[in-house]
Amino acid sequence: MMQPTAVRPDEIRAFVAENPKLRARDAGDSLGIAEAQLVAAHAGHGAIRIAAHPDRIIPAAERLGEVMALTRVGACVHEKVGEYGEYHPGEHAAMTLTENIDLRIFPSHWVHAFAVETASEQGPRRSLQIFDAAGDAVHKIHLRDGSNHDAWAGIVADLAIADQADSLAVEARTPVEPPKSRSDKVDLLREAWASLTDTHQFLRLCSKLKMNRLGAYRIAGEPWVRPLAPTAADAMLQAIRDAGIEVMIFVGNRGCIQIHTGPIHTLKPMGPWQNVMDPGFNLHLRLDKVAEIWAVQKPTQRGPAVSVEAFDAEGGLIFQVFGVGKEGRDSRPEWGRIVEALPTFAEVPA
Repeated sequence: MMQPTAVRPDEIRAFVAENPKLRARDAGDSLGIAEAQLVAAHAGHGAIRIAAHPDRIIPAAERLGEVMALTRVGACVHEKVGEYGEYHPGEHAAMTLTENIDLRIFPSHWVHAFAVETASEQGPRRSLQIFDAAGDAVHKIHLRDGSNHDAWAGIVADLAIADQADSLAVEARTPVEPPKSRSDKVDLLREAWASLTDTHQFLRLCSKLKMNRLGAYRIAGEPWVRPLAPTAADAMLQAIRDAGIEVMIFVGNRGCIQIHTGPIHTLKPMGPWQNVMDPGFNLHLRLDKVAEIWAVQKPTQRGPAVSVEAFDAEGGLIFQVFGVGKEGRDSRPEWGRIVEALPTFAEVPA
């Protein structure tokens, strides 16, 4: 069912003007509306509604040069600086793959989009913002000082759609699927897990057995999974920094998965947040939102793929971290030692 906002667009704009430091998502929560509805209220007032499909958005982003790509879930924000390129379209899944911006895109969830421009003391802030059917942010592209601002007006004109209404109806948010296990099929799960040859086979295995990722983790047991203490998330980030190794950090929602490949240099905790603050890569993680965290091993043709994966209280995936394989292998000893040293959680969630 489509849900129009009960707050008038002028009231939304007034609230934002009175709370200029409040992030859009938090402002939307304060008003009881989706973030996309808050942005839509500014149509004609700094926002322009644009075509949302990635086949339109990503080629346009390539014209902007160096930008900041942002993808988030509730407990984690993933930011990468780089240029868009190497776009590979697809009806159900697409990707863009450059040295710094590595995305897996699911076009059906790119439903609403806006070109947003706001004034600041440093000059105009410009971004392309994409939202799903519920009005939750899927992906954002923020221009930087070194971006090709000269291309902005032409891109916005090319992408603008006829409907420039300042109100937006959104669908009810699809709830996160809770952990789904089948204890009667645990032997089949373990047997099939041992026969995996590629990590991408795992979700198909779960589906075949009527389970999902977290449900399978809860019953698989050693040697495939080990429950970690909630403190393991911060301990892992510190160990990666101290070891100086490269990792792959995945953060994604239903519409976009964003990947960082490289080391971590600078950690700056702030309240419940642990923050990676490196040139070209920022990660903001709410440590208090990590309800479950697992060390996972999946066999592949290139050796064991070892990951650390965190989930929130609803069972939603927050992040996955893998070691970066060398010489055609999925395993890396330094990463394996970090994972082995992470503290085990005494009780497996039921």
